[in-house]
Amino acid sequence: MNIQIFGTKKCFDTKKAERYFKERKIKYQLIDMKEKGMSKGEFNAVKKAVGGIDCMIDDKAKDKDLLVLIKYLTESDKEEKVFENQHIIKTPVVRSGRDAVIGFCPEVWEKWE
Repeated sequence: MNIQIFGTKKCFDTKKAERYFKERKIKYQLIDMKEKGMSKGEFNAVKKAVGGIDCMIDDKAKDKDLLVLIKYLTESDKEEKVFENQHIIKTPVVRSGRDAVIGFCPEVWEKWE
């Protein structure tokens, strides 16, 4: 099992996800989205796994102007804008192969083990 956790150091749910995998001695890779972010392939795989770009956007993100702008963009422009501004994606994004979930979802992660 190859687990990737995309999140930020200040996100409590990201810390809880890390703790979940540490406690079960499951190796994972933490990617700080403020430093690196997702590649285009990772972004598209997560988008497909979680049900689309709208499921990825954090309605509580601090960049309110960007959130308003995104509502009025076409689907392809919206995807490009979110990819360029990954700080508005809900965290943590946890991936295992082709599967991915957003948020703290231990009930889903148990099925991956």
